[in-house]
Amino acid sequence: MLSFEKIRARAASRKGGDAVLASLLGPVPDNAALAKVTDDRVLSTMAERVFAAGFVWRVIEQKWPGFEEAFLGFEPKRLLFQPDDFWHDLASDKRIVRNPQKIRSVRDNAAFVERMSQEHGSFGKFLAQWPKDDQIGLMAFLAKHGSRLGGNTGQYFLRWLGWDTFIISQDMAAALRDAGLDIAESPTSKRDLARIQMQMNAWARKTGLPYAHISRILAMSIGENHSPEAIREYTGE
Repeated sequence: MLSFEKIRARAASRKGGDAVLASLLGPVPDNAALAKVTDDRVLSTMAERVFAAGFVWRVIEQKWPGFEEAFLGFEPKRLLFQPDDFWHDLASDKRIVRNPQKIRSVRDNAAFVERMSQEHGSFGKFLAQWPKDDQIGLMAFLAKHGSRLGGNTGQYFLRWLGWDTFIISQDMAAALRDAGLDIAESPTSKRDLARIQMQMNAWARKTGLPYAHISRILAMSIGENHSPEAIREYTGE
């Protein structure tokens, strides 16, 4: 495997130096802090990433105050008490993106969040307790028990909520392959995901860096060389 030091040096060279690269990594995630995140904020973030999947993110962000109103502040208990007519009417509500399947996912995920909250005290506490070296296991859990939370959507949900998350983007996967990891170009198999987790764990132990930072460094070390300004606009940081 190519050393991570060389990968980081390449990323820094592409972005204009170590200081610029460091400014693009974002804050250090604190998984333990998620124990204080309320269930309505969890469900809101969950829904935002589901609606943003395959859509223009900026449009979803601009319309989000309307989503908050339409979905009653994303309070799981309140939503679960709503009759079928409430959900049917949302399909014609101009405050939101009127996608029936994604609207239905909010109802399903409200039940998911509520179940986990009953078992762990809150969904945030559940996430705070999950081992940070088993993101792939957490992704599988979200995909199995949640609605439309598989693939990159589940990863972005965790990243946006503040869990220390690596994003298996096209560039990150390309960087891993370039470094010598034997994975497919689009790694989705259990074998490939397990190999990615093992390599990320090894680099996290050796460098002391958060998984999110390692992920971003990998993505910035290869592929199209986006400007620092474009990256900051994309990440909102």
